[in-house]
Amino acid sequence: MRRMAVPATVGAVLLAATVAVAAEPSTITGSPSASARAPVKRALVNATPSPLAAPTTPPAPPPPAAATPNPEAPRPQASNTVRLARGGEATLVRQEVVDGVLPVPAGVTQAAWWGAPFDGGAGASVLAGHVNWHGATGPFAELWQAKLGDVVSVVDGDGRPFRYRVAQLVTVHKNDLPGRAQELFGQEGAHRLVLVTCGGRWVGGHDGYEENRIVIAEPVA
Repeated sequence: MRRMAVPATVGAVLLAATVAVAAEPSTITGSPSASARAPVKRALVNATPSPLAAPTTPPAPPPPAAATPNPEAPRPQASNTVRLARGGEATLVRQEVVDGVLPVPAGVTQAAWWGAPFDGGAGASVLAGHVNWHGATGPFAELWQAKLGDVVSVVDGDGRPFRYRVAQLVTVHKNDLPGRAQELFGQEGAHRLVLVTCGGRWVGGHDGYEENRIVIAEPVA
């Protein structure tokens, strides 16, 4: 874990049609009588506009609604792996604590597992993984973006699935970790999943990073 973005000219052509109407000259000897004008007036007054013809072609139907894509189904999870809420996945490597030293995995895609079994009724199942290693970012780097309520899934070596919900987020300086080891990693009390990685400021040496990120998750019934 220590290695934790023409104008166009529009031409308008005006087509003028001149119609010459020739009429025979006539002599008008008087004003038209009122009776001669009346039919015109009556025609104007009594004229009723013809109703518009009903359309013979029905309007085109609206285009069909776009299909809503189905959400992508989650990919199957292999045996002996842990999968974090944002897709990070690591292979579990069973290890034991020696001289009280937190074991770490040999590779960035692995998680060292020690403590309680996943089907245990008590104690912490502790998974430790690198935040990065030899320039490669590890899946456990995701622990720094973890949120309360995230779901973590584990599949053990027998293919049995276990689900946990994140209940606690802890960032602790490495100098303070020994004093909180029993609280965080102890095998007493209710069963829980404890995920551990490194981070914070790089200090080099044996510690690498100066902090540990610890995510505690409880079993989902």
